[in-house]
Amino acid sequence: MTISAAQIKELREATGAGMLDCRKALEASAGDVDKAVASLREKGLATAAKRADRATLNGVVELYSHGEGRVGVMVELNCETDFVARTKEFRVFAHELALQVAAGSPEYVRPEDVPPAIVEAERQKARALAVQEGKPEKVIERIIDGRLDKFYDERCLLRQVYIRDDAKKVGDLLQEAVASTGENIVVRRFARWAVGEEIG
Repeated sequence: MTISAAQIKELREATGAGMLDCRKALEASAGDVDKAVASLREKGLATAAKRADRATLNGVVELYSHGEGRVGVMVELNCETDFVARTKEFRVFAHELALQVAAGSPEYVRPEDVPPAIVEAERQKARALAVQEGKPEKVIERIIDGRLDKFYDERCLLRQVYIRDDAKKVGDLLQEAVASTGENIVVRRFARWAVGEEIG
């Protein structure tokens, strides 16, 4: 089967993968772009997992001001080399993260960052609500897990739905960036300020 340049371009834009990887994925999926995207995402996740232990001592701090200065965001995005940190793609990704923080108001980067006391308080809240609603005991744990998942999806940056594409989570964007740069990339921390908010 002949793979067209247009198909390769479409797949490349969808995944950020290299041209050769796109061609191979399209050939393996007999030209089915959706299957090729799924294949490349799996490959990217596997590659990202292998790179997860590599040190990330370079990167950028992205500053973003929104609403005529009413909301300010600072995001630290780390990578392995200064070369990648200086690329336009890396800086655009850092900017997208800052936009996401401004719009989504997350409190943590990933679920592991949520303090155990807060997780436990959310579990107790979910249990009390399930009992109050008269749910059977055998399904209460599943209900609690579901409500915790929803909590993580709302409060953790990497679990949030991406503001520009609701078919993706921010964590998917991170995996795509890892796959396209060939480096481990870590969202180290962020801060969000809004005029008039209470300081806790």
